[in-house]
Amino acid sequence: MRKYSVFFILFLILLTCSQVIFTVDQTKQAIVLQLGKPIDGVLKPGLHFKIPFLQQVVYFDHRVLEYDAAPAEILTKDKKALVVDNYSKWQIEDPLTFYKTVKTIAGAQSRLDDIIYAQLRVELGQHTLTEVVSLKRSEIMKKVTRKCNQLAADYGIKVIDVRIKRADLPPENERHVFERMRAEREREAKRYRSQGKEQAMKIKAEADRQRAIILAQAYKEAEQIKGEGDMKAIEIYANAIKKDPDFFAFIKSMQIYKKGFDKNTNLVITPKEPLLKYLYLFNSQK
Repeated sequence: MRKYSVFFILFLILLTCSQVIFTVDQTKQAIVLQLGKPIDGVLKPGLHFKIPFLQQVVYFDHRVLEYDAAPAEILTKDKKALVVDNYSKWQIEDPLTFYKTVKTIAGAQSRLDDIIYAQLRVELGQHTLTEVVSLKRSEIMKKVTRKCNQLAADYGIKVIDVRIKRADLPPENERHVFERMRAEREREAKRYRSQGKEQAMKIKAEADRQRAIILAQAYKEAEQIKGEGDMKAIEIYANAIKKDPDFFAFIKSMQIYKKGFDKNTNLVITPKEPLLKYLYLFNSQK
């Protein structure tokens, strides 16, 4: 009996310790409830004590949590509907306030869904589709994160980041946007082609002008060279004539006889014709 009594006493001690002593993990934070009501103060990681059966411990995750919201439709400033799929990273910053307001993770996510969607709708409604998709997306998300964090602080929540995963057009708007994009690209293509034709005409006109200048310059130089050649030839002929005029006259006469006379040539001239001087001279010698 004494042995069983010792075991019973040890069991009671262990049971009492389990009800009095508890630990908080490094990834957790906790609050103590007394008769269902929270007691002020947040318990950090470590060993803690509580009144058995009168007090209860509620644990909360201290890590960064992620909430992936369902896609929702939002209207932009230029009246374009977007189906926005967003996610957020958040953390329980004040467990006491968190428990008093939303109590659970599911309650917090429901509240975050309302807050983030409302802020996205307001902020995206102040920007055009192009700005949302590319130009100002980062700036927009910073503003949304800051406003959501301010509103979520009332629930003991810290919003660390809000991001848009996807921003798609509704199916009924895709064809309209595609047609508009194609029209814009065709307009750009026409503009580029017209600019190309204009540039080609300028290049061709410049090439024709250069060609005309080159041909004119070449003709000028050719005529100048030809004139200089003719002048040189005349000078040579003149010098040759000066050295022996009779011989030059003889040679020229022979050339005329050779080119101007043949067996079918008939001449009607007087006997004193100067052209026949050398013929007369040949006949007289015979």
